[in-house]
Amino acid sequence: MKYKIEVNYDWCKACKLCAWICPTKAIVADELGKPRTDDEKCVGCLRCEKICPEMAIEILGSEKDARDDVFTGK
Repeated sequence: MKYKIEVNYDWCKACKLCAWICPTKAIVADELGKPRTDDEKCVGCLRCEKICPEMAIEILGSEKDARDDVFTGK
């Protein structure tokens, strides 16, 4: 399954937690601490989404999205 890492850079505070917790290095911090993403490396584990204190990250294509689609009809 393909996943897409969505980052709301307006909400991101550059804490680097997402880069720290990512097991595949699909997210790395740039020189300012902001996340840079590589969707090809993402395995959809949702660790980054769950650890983000600002809720600035969303993983699209995850099982969570599939469950949401059942309820919303999308």
